Amino acid sequence: MNALAQVPPEFLHALGTLRKARCRGELHLAEIPAPARLAPYAVALGAEVMAPGPGSAPTPVHGPAAMALAAASGTDDDGDTELATGRFILLHDPDGSAVWDGEFRIVTYIRAQLEPEMGNDEMLGTVAWTWLVEALENHKAPYRAAGGTATRVLSESFGTLADRPASIDIELRASWTPASSDVTAHLEAWSDMVCTFAGLPPLPDGVSALPRRRN
Repeated sequence: MNALAQVPPEFLHALGTLRKARCRGELHLAEIPAPARLAPYAVALGAEVMAPGPGSAPTPVHGPAAMALAAASGTDDDGDTELATGRFILLHDPDGSAVWDGEFRIVTYIRAQLEPEMGNDEMLGTVAWTWLVEALENHKAPYRAAGGTATRVLSESFGTLADRPASIDIELRASWTPASSDVTAHLEAWSDMVCTFAGLPPLPDGVSALPRRRN
């Protein structure tokens, strides 16, 4: 029997809606191996936002790359600094889950490096969670049973690496249950969220993101 025929139609429909998502052009999105033990059916996407060459995209409004790109303006430096990275995982259990309060669950992870001043802000975790909630609301992505954890990670180097400056990362781990198997808006909201973590300014009203280039 064809393996595809064994996949529940609800999950196939959800996969189709993911393909319809129009994510921001600054986001490099690709399918990655999905975790095998979280649900009977799963798909995972990995994303990263890299610092572009000067003049090719908006300068980040926060993060170490913001100052670096501003200083590099007018130079030939292409730049390859990672501004943010993340994972988007869609889980499906046809039998449903009392913990999820549904048959689908979206699990996400986002990480970005911040400048020390912003990283030391006691409200940073609250701000990170607000970015998630506002992204879902702005894209009209109905959800329930949302939860998450925001973590600040301080990295210091010693010995032969002592010359490296200390850095502070923000990590957000979150999950929520979409109201239906149509998860297009949820992926688009998450795409905006990763770009927000990267420090990219929001798109102006009435301006659409460029479609992702297919490799």
